[in-house]
Amino acid sequence: MENFTDDAWTPEERRSLPARLARRIRSNARLLVILGGLALFLFLLQDVLSSETMKIDVWAYWLFVQKLRHSLLTPVMMGFSALGNAVVLIVLLLVIAAFAPGRRPGWCCAVNLVLSSLLNVGMKMLVQRPRPVGFRLIEETGFSFPSGHSMMAMAFFGLIVWLIWHYERDRRKRLMFSGAFAVVIAMIGISRIYLGVHYASDVLAGFTAALIWLALYTRLAVPLFLGEPVVEGIDGLSADTKAGATTGAGKRS
Repeated sequence: MENFTDDAWTPEERRSLPARLARRIRSNARLLVILGGLALFLFLLQDVLSSETMKIDVWAYWLFVQKLRHSLLTPVMMGFSALGNAVVLIVLLLVIAAFAPGRRPGWCCAVNLVLSSLLNVGMKMLVQRPRPVGFRLIEETGFSFPSGHSMMAMAFFGLIVWLIWHYERDRRKRLMFSGAFAVVIAMIGISRIYLGVHYASDVLAGFTAALIWLALYTRLAVPLFLGEPVVEGIDGLSADTKAGATTGAGKRS
């Protein structure tokens, strides 16, 4: 019988194990996002359908409504919330269509925005969770689960992050712009809790549903619009360059 104790591993194999594990995770990242996101979404949905008050909703209400609400902070939160409005997203979409090279990036983002919006409306109609009452700072109509602003923010800005990460060659710019958009996404979700128009579970469900959607959209639809991206590695070499270097090394050996 094969020995699986530490003695079965050479020192080199033990040292290389974290790197091998990291490569395995990267190669299956899309599947992990889909499965993990689906599990979290179904967990949230189960509690919502059972009409149970979730601990995360109680905690978020205590933090963002009872503790953080302030007359100086409210306009800031309203500003972030406005970034998830349909009108603002359409304006940003027109900017992308106008300044991105060619028409395909604009169409790619437009189809993503339309389809993810329809998906959100469909889920809201199926679940029909009422919005929070009694502590709203603004008025909103429609159902609550999942949060439309949160889902649209993750779907729209998340796709921009994906495009930046895969097509921008400057590593510093990739990190800077991706981090900035990540902050915008998070603040849009937080603002909806702060303003009292969504539960925290609504926001989490919106983020999760959008991540699952993006994992599928970037795999199935984006290549049809833009073709295969040139992905740069950590050391600054593109995947094609690395492959050529590896092949060349093999020939020289």
